[in-house]
Formats: sequence, structure tokens, C-alpha cells
Amino acid sequence: MATAANGDNGDCHEDSTLEKCDWYSANTFHHEEFSDMGRLLDMKEKAGKSISVCLPSMNEAATIGTILEIARGELMEKVPLVDQLCVVDGGSEDATRDIARDAGAEVFGQEEILPGEFEPLGKGDALWRSLFCLNGDIVIWVDSDIRNFHPRFIYGIIGPLLTRPEILYVKGYYQRPIKAERRLLSTGGGRVTELVARPLLSLFFPDLGALIQPLSGEYGGARELLEKIPFFSGYGVEIGMLMDIYDRFGLEAIGQVDLVDRQHHNQPVPALGRMSFQIIQAVLIRLQGQGKIELLEGYSTEMTQVDYRDGEYLLEKRVLQVEERPPMIEVKEYRERFGGGG
Repeated sequence: MATAANGDNGDCHEDSTLEKCDWYSANTFHHEEFSDMGRLLDMKEKAGKSISVCLPSMNEAATIGTILEIARGELMEKVPLVDQLCVVDGGSEDATRDIARDAGAEVFGQEEILPGEFEPLGKGDALWRSLFCLNGDIVIWVDSDIRNFHPRFIYGIIGPLLTRPEILYVKGYYQRPIKAERRLLSTGGGRVTELVARPLLSLFFPDLGALIQPLSGEYGGARELLEKIPFFSGYGVEIGMLMDIYDRFGLEAIGQVDLVDRQHHNQPVPALGRMSFQIIQAVLIRLQGQGKIELLEGYSTEMTQVDYRDGEYLLEKRVLQVEERPPMIEVKEYRERFGGGG
């Protein structure tokens, strides 16, 4: 049974469309609905499904070991709900890879997967490549920097995919505390979502405004869906998935689940600016591709940021280009391994 976030009806007010309200009521869940592991395991076995969990990583030695140990102990050994636990690492310079192996995960270097197929480029590219390594019918991605990890971050995403077969993609949402003035505030995280992603979605994809955390790092779906959509590189990947799934499969294929609370290392404002730059690029690319806008000239993929050091303003320029990876089903090596594409 779906539950409304924070005990209300989300954005289902008098001026909302009935369709959006119906979706919110029917496709919004709470992780406690799926806390019965035996029930989920029974449903998984009856459906004949296998489940893979993947953590993309980059210098996450401080947190990744605990996440993997809890996931393996609770969701593989105690209850065999998860069949594969994997890490795709984007080139960590710390002990991330060794810690992940010691915790029992399969570890792949991003650069080692499908060599020669594009250049490894950020998180979105890592997720795209991970589809080649993951064996499951259901694929779950979880960020590797969570400081308060609990199995709900995985089984909460799995739940709607098993209990509602028409739902093919699920996003997690939560409160995101933020550290400010040397103390932890209960809310205030998700700054890029509220300042960039939500305004863009409201302008061009208003139905997707009912997603509480469109950029959350905990999500997953059916392989049969994920292999058919393109992936944006870098930080354009989450908003890109939503736009493409909505366009191809409709809002009814998407669900969201309340994971309550997520604590991680909050990024400084300059890093959030770089994320925003890539998200805006992804939206522009997709809007042009769908014929919703036409740019009379190209745009720059070099971002200028201002730093203030030692009493001096410094301009720092970075090329932060977003590239698009084709649906994995179009890659020959993938079809040879998994079939399909006919």
C-alpha cells in the first residue's frame, strides 16, 4: 500500500492534475512495507528473478567497507535476497578497492570494463558500464559514501520492483541532514535538487516534479528497462534516466520509496556548481533531441568558477562535458553476453 510522504499528499493539491495525484498515491512507498525479508525472498523466488547490487566508488575507503559488510551479512548470508554484490571503481587513489574486495564484493575498475568503448568519464559512465558486469534481472545502485547505511537502502528499492511488476524503476528519497556551523542540521541537503533539478523538471517535465529526490543515488530497476535507455556521463545520469524512462515507458513505470534519512559527506558549493553544470547540459541535450527547444548556437562545456585565496580572486576553468552512452542493448559485446537486441 502506498503512503504519502510526511503524512500528506505531496503535491496533490486542488491545482494538481488528477493523473499526477493518482501516481503519487499509488507509486509512493515506505521502506517498512518491505521489511519482511522472508516475504521478499519468496516473491523473488516465485518470480524467478536474480538481483545485483552495485556501488560506484571513488576514494570512499572511509565508508565502503561498512556498507558492503552490512549488505553482505544481512541480504546475502542471513537472507539470500541479493545474488551479486559489486563495486565499479572510477580510479580511487586510496584503499577503496582493497577494502571492497576484503568485504567480499566483486571489484571492477571502470577503465577495465568494455575497453575501447568510449573513454571512462565519471559516475554516469561507470553505471552504464556496470550493466555489463552485473548478472541480475534486477539491478540496484547504491552510493558508496553513506555514513548511516542500513539494509533498507537496498530492500526498500527492491520491494516495489517485486510486489508491483508494472513498476520497472524505483528511486529512493529521504531527509538529507547537512553540517553547518559545526552542527548537523536535520534538513538542508539536496541543494542541487531544489535549486537546479526541480526547477528544470517543473519547466519541461512537470509530471516528474512529483519525484521527491530525483537526484538520489539509491535507485534501481529491471534490466529489461535499463538496457534500453541511454546513460549520460558524469552527474547528468540521474536526471537523464528519469527523462528517458518517462519518455519511453511513462510515469506509471516509476516508483519512489521513503528511506527516511541519509547521512553522507556534504559537498562544498563549488562542487555542487560543477554537478549543476552537468545536469543542465543533460537537460539541454535531451530537450533538443526531443524537439522541445532549438539552440541557435552551440554552448560551452568549459565552466569558469571563482576562487578567493590570499586576498586574490582567481578564475578556474574546467571542461565538464556531458557525453551520452547508447542503450547497452546496442553494444555488441553486451548482446553476445546477455542476448536480446533482435
